Amino acid sequence: MTDRYAVIGNPVAHSKSPWIHAEFARATGQDMSYASIEAPLDGFARAVDAFRAAGGKGLNVTLPFKGEAFRYCQRSSERAALAQAVNTMVLEETSFGDNTDGVGLARDLARNLAVDLAGKRLLLMGAGGAAQGVLGALLEARVGELVIANRTAARAQALAARFPGVKVCRYEALERSFDIVVNATSAGLSGAAPPLPEGVLRPGVLAYEMLYGRDTPFLAAARAAGARSCDGLGMLVEQAAESFFLWRGVRPATAALLERLRHG
Repeated sequence: MTDRYAVIGNPVAHSKSPWIHAEFARATGQDMSYASIEAPLDGFARAVDAFRAAGGKGLNVTLPFKGEAFRYCQRSSERAALAQAVNTMVLEETSFGDNTDGVGLARDLARNLAVDLAGKRLLLMGAGGAAQGVLGALLEARVGELVIANRTAARAQALAARFPGVKVCRYEALERSFDIVVNATSAGLSGAAPPLPEGVLRPGVLAYEMLYGRDTPFLAAARAAGARSCDGLGMLVEQAAESFFLWRGVRPATAALLERLRHG
């Protein structure tokens, strides 16, 4: 019998995950299907229960349900517990939750963009779910310094308190000496950009936008400042590969698939 998987979110019609996992399955010879589920905003648990009852084996979880998925799961990985968010669910007799977002970002930076994170000064903009999901993996990659900037300082401070060694800084007080600037805010969805002081983006800096599939004001500002820029498509593919490995015990190759997504 073909094993069933899906991505669940709201909205979810734009997701590239069904195509990515179909390609992974084809390349690795796995008998599985992968669909999308748009759950009502107040109906995440009911949608998951229905999918499990119909024989569903696993789910990827996207906005806005990652926190709810963490609370739903009876067991979770250390990295999901640290993030307090789940993006990958394994639906067995008991539900298990993991978070592959951080490893997806770290692998995209290291493998696809050839960036050695060790010792680098990294600015992470945002203190919401996207930032929570990647902080642990960035620290594990031995960045030299990690600073969080967020419009709401109290939220950034609360997040930093869970991750020893992480610093918090107001946007207007940011120094101009970061090697990597990661935008984990949702500002690009509304056509806005985080209020970075002039000079933070400059030649020699990697500006990484966690959103994908759109040319955000943050990416445009990075190009205008002469910084190297990249969106989050590679992170999407790498976190999907980690989810696939959790479900199937097989780690798919990603480089050729990412090239196809970028250039058709």
